[in-house]
Amino acid sequence: MRGGNPPPPQKTQSIRTEFRVTRTCHREETHVFRCCNFMLVRPARLFLRNFTHLCLHLPTAARRWCVGCVMEPPKTANPDPAVSVAKPAMVKSLEESPLIGLLPGETVVKEGKASILFPCANEVFYNPVQEFNRDLTCAVITEFSREVLAQRGVKILVPGEKERVVVSLSDEPSEADPQEGNANVEGDTVVTATAGQKCMHGLRILEGLAASGLRSVRFALEVPGLRSVTANDFSYKAAALIARNAEYNKVGEILQATCKDASMLMYEMRGKNDRYDVIDLDPYGSPASFLDAAVQSVSDGGVCVCVSCTDMAVLAGNSGETCYSKYGSVSIKAKYCHELALRIILHSLDQRANAYQRYIQPLLSVSVDFYIRVFVRVFTGQAAVKNSASKQALIYNCVGCGSFHLQKMGRRTDNGKHMKYSAATGPPVGPTCEHCGQRHQLGGPIWAEAIHDRPFVQKVLSAVSTNPSRFETSKRIEGILSMVTEELEDAPLYYTVDSLSSTIHCNTPPLLQFRSALLHAGYRVSLSHACKNAIKTDAPPAAIWDIMRCWEKSNPVKREKLSEMTPAFKILSTEPSFEACFTVRADANPQSRQRHLTRFQENPQAFWGPKARAKAGGGISNNLQQRRMKNQNKRKGQITDSSQLKRFPCKKFKQGTCTYGDECSYSHDPDCITEEKME
Repeated sequence: MRGGNPPPPQKTQSIRTEFRVTRTCHREETHVFRCCNFMLVRPARLFLRNFTHLCLHLPTAARRWCVGCVMEPPKTANPDPAVSVAKPAMVKSLEESPLIGLLPGETVVKEGKASILFPCANEVFYNPVQEFNRDLTCAVITEFSREVLAQRGVKILVPGEKERVVVSLSDEPSEADPQEGNANVEGDTVVTATAGQKCMHGLRILEGLAASGLRSVRFALEVPGLRSVTANDFSYKAAALIARNAEYNKVGEILQATCKDASMLMYEMRGKNDRYDVIDLDPYGSPASFLDAAVQSVSDGGVCVCVSCTDMAVLAGNSGETCYSKYGSVSIKAKYCHELALRIILHSLDQRANAYQRYIQPLLSVSVDFYIRVFVRVFTGQAAVKNSASKQALIYNCVGCGSFHLQKMGRRTDNGKHMKYSAATGPPVGPTCEHCGQRHQLGGPIWAEAIHDRPFVQKVLSAVSTNPSRFETSKRIEGILSMVTEELEDAPLYYTVDSLSSTIHCNTPPLLQFRSALLHAGYRVSLSHACKNAIKTDAPPAAIWDIMRCWEKSNPVKREKLSEMTPAFKILSTEPSFEACFTVRADANPQSRQRHLTRFQENPQAFWGPKARAKAGGGISNNLQQRRMKNQNKRKGQITDSSQLKRFPCKKFKQGTCTYGDECSYSHDPDCITEEKME
């Protein structure tokens, strides 16, 4: 077809090592595209339209050329040796160039052991502040790999780490692989796995939303005991960049780049023999659309699903109805919103897994910076799934004083050999709050069990603290994990000392004195990694308010200024049931606080929060920061002088319905355009 658009591809075939796309070019000749180490799974017409640009992103060995175009002429059965075709000079120079070189506008971003080729334009998403996220993920997967491969008779070697004894988690070998369980006993040699080398008995990792492939490249270079790493992205530009970065870091043997919808890729790998051992999901925003596929495409028993959520406005209570539509739980505005977000995503994961007779076991759940991150294992068991109802709970939150109560969704009773399941009884509160008389908000359901596996977290903490040079953010990882190991496992959510003081309008008690008062009263207490002034305790709200009443007696407020309808007046009108002791105890100060660990890091840089979404054409608006600064506190600068309204056009006048005439506060000039309208 001369002078028109070329016909659609005649045949598209994708395989693991190369792809071929047959198409007729403008010379009406049949040509075949080939690119090694890349898997084409996007529609061929989308790829062919940008093939010239994409081929420049690939290694020289993967390029095939044709005279006058970028297509390879078909190979005939008996080629004529007398016929020779000279290649253009540009093609020769490209083939003689190094395998991987920087394209115009590209830069090299170094993080960990990886060096990533990254375009200056915003064609592929990248946020340098997420280095802590990637470091923590590498540390968790390394320890997870150590546990799993120890049962298979493989010992992993981490650079810079002292030799550790491989201990099997089970005394008896696995029934599925009895020979692997006795590999170290029968053989004299020990199978070892190092980072950057392929391990045939290792883990299979999938990063569903890889973008530039930085996280996957770091997995291949820094996590030992891996059999394969699949880096997937729906953008063909991102997939091409991943392939180049894999070759640039020389991890093409382990890392494979794919260009496909993440959910479809995971759904295709639901077979028992095709499932991944580790799935990492770090989307731009909500991961809700990928959770159903993720819980189905992970192997059974000891698998790890890593999920990040950056839609904190939804999870923290700004849009409860949106949270319910995405995660099946209603979020509420409260001081404990960050831990509430963790328990909402865990509830959503468990609920989706229950539909397939599977359930989750949280390994680590953290709320840091502007996102949350959870690591869970997924198991299969019809009997264990019945326990899930008793692991979920509704929240009754008082809007006046902030007291909260949990109502379990189900009830289970151990009768020895059998477990009895029944409906839960409730509610745990009356029509109004017993402390301040205000109404309750209903939220949830949420995950009401432990959100960490303390023994596993202690192993990760030990590995990071003994090898601090492995990660740039080792100090922060050590501080966060230290606080996690100190948290109470059976005390969901938390209070904050400043909010308790604000409720009764008194001075804020020192943190150590308030913790000591709870300890003197016979209750347990801990801090929380999710909030600096948080108090996690098993004390009921009545005991907490009794302590605050005792504190108010030594730091009195002006009760004559309190209205009888306020929560402060009703709380202080009741005498405390016991006398609180505020003498500081030695065990009131946790070890992480005594050692001055980096627990709550300061802002690393200006405008360090979520970055702009990657655009198909690339590029970021030059006045992005100016618009951000202009929109800050825009609702606070409200107009107080009515004369300023003349700068705004009258909407009713434009519609012909304004009846005020010259007395109208707005302008009737049709040419009046405000600066806000112009922008």
